[in-house]
Amino acid sequence: MPSYDFALILSRPLYEDELDPLFDRTHGAVTVSIISEPQHADRPPAPAHRHPDDELRSADRRGNASCTWPGATLAAAIMEVVGHVEESAPGLHVLQVEADPLLTIRDIAERVGRSLDSVRHAITGARGATGFPSSEMSTAGHRLWRWSKVAAWYGLDDPQLIEAKPTVQAINGWLALRDVVPDIAPAPEDVTSALSLVIPHVA
Repeated sequence: MPSYDFALILSRPLYEDELDPLFDRTHGAVTVSIISEPQHADRPPAPAHRHPDDELRSADRRGNASCTWPGATLAAAIMEVVGHVEESAPGLHVLQVEADPLLTIRDIAERVGRSLDSVRHAITGARGATGFPSSEMSTAGHRLWRWSKVAAWYGLDDPQLIEAKPTVQAINGWLALRDVVPDIAPAPEDVTSALSLVIPHVA
């Protein structure tokens, strides 16, 4: 069974007391942003009902989760982790998914089978090769590179990236529909099943 790298954008970070339930469900395979103990005094109660504008008002407090997760398909892996995260943190909702990971220099070296120095030279153009993709800045201030752009620069075909584009587009559409009109949004397993039939023909 393949494993997939992806990240989730959350409606808020997790509180510290929500980490143990998540760990129990995922065995530590999911890394999340957290709200530390001193900030718990400002913790609002989990709303019984949500309004779409809630996400706009709280955009500055959004959280994230990232993992490498096994699944028969990318859609199956994503939906399983969405369920684990939301069930571990009452009131938290997954807003978006991203399956084109941001990588460190070490990550790039491992994926392309090159040394760290080779990747550094490629980034700086020190040995003649130019046009390496520009980096993006992480929330912690580190330089990271988008895998799809790096793979294209090295001339690599990654089947998971081909699967990722339509899968992420479909699941993000489902997440948006679920937020606005949850009563008509299909069940997660129905989305996964439908994608398993369609993806082989569009990816």
